[in-house]
Amino acid sequence: MDILDDPRAMALQDPQGMLEAIYGLPQQCRQAWQEAQTWDLPPWGPIDKIVVLGMGGSAIAADYVATLPLHGPLLTVRGYEMPTWLDHTTLVVASSYSGQTEETLSAFRQALLAPVAKAVITTDGQLLDMARQHGVPAFLVKFRGQPRAALGYSLMPLLALASKVGMIAHIHEQVEEAISLMEEEAKALGPEVAESPAKALARRLKGRLVVVYGAQYLAPVARRFKTQVNENAKAWAFWEELPEADHNAVLGYGLPTQVAGLTTVVMLRGQGMHPRILLRYHFTRRLLEEAGVDVQEIEAKGQSPLAQMLSSTLLLDYASCYLAFLNQVDPTSTYAIDRLKRWMSQV
Repeated sequence: MDILDDPRAMALQDPQGMLEAIYGLPQQCRQAWQEAQTWDLPPWGPIDKIVVLGMGGSAIAADYVATLPLHGPLLTVRGYEMPTWLDHTTLVVASSYSGQTEETLSAFRQALLAPVAKAVITTDGQLLDMARQHGVPAFLVKFRGQPRAALGYSLMPLLALASKVGMIAHIHEQVEEAISLMEEEAKALGPEVAESPAKALARRLKGRLVVVYGAQYLAPVARRFKTQVNENAKAWAFWEELPEADHNAVLGYGLPTQVAGLTTVVMLRGQGMHPRILLRYHFTRRLLEEAGVDVQEIEAKGQSPLAQMLSSTLLLDYASCYLAFLNQVDPTSTYAIDRLKRWMSQV
């Protein structure tokens, strides 16, 4: 018997309620989507590209949207500098949960001087002050907790924006399927469920180096799980994207042999992927296993890409939290990030 068999013990190790936040993700998505439908936006002219300024959970939400069938490009900017080639047909969205993310603030200051449409997604802070000062429409995030747990409030306003400016069609159906599927899955993944795929995955990953593989619309989900293992479980993790990994990473599987034997690769697959991509999953797994690397495949549930992304995200968020309990750490704590921010603020 381990801690995952004892809901009370898990609750004691989770004083700030990360498990509760994960369980609430479907409802958070539904609420954020409903609120985004009434977001009052100015009469912008034609928009044919979107640039999202953000870090962490805000940036990964943009990556999710970018994999959907948009009518133009969506670029995620993780950094201090805004691209210089943007014009009046560009919508720049600054997304920061705290409103204090220094990289996003820096890029947004540049956006204020550019001839682009602008919008903001935040709770408060300097970003909201700047938006109000310059008349930029702001969507207010009502969720309170860790930014990584606010994925619904980062994602749904972006989807609504893309729909409102004509960059994506028929997204309402995908949103409804995704949320309904997540609501079903949440009941089968919670701490009171003795045997769940999330707990099984966490047990398999304990004491292992985690590498996550994804392709097409599951590539950002792989990246998300990597960061959730880092932030929740306080453990090393990395991610790779197919087919790119087949042009470089496959040559490094065997060495160092000690690392290969301690690594588990989690491969995220989805129906509807390009048939050649699915072949690459098969042959890449063969190479990994020949090199002595443990492989766990996870098949995404759902019909639409968005449903597959979000149902997989829910499963993997739970797994990262359960891995935190197995690692005997608080899944909510961000002590290393907080220290780094303090150091940066002193320079």
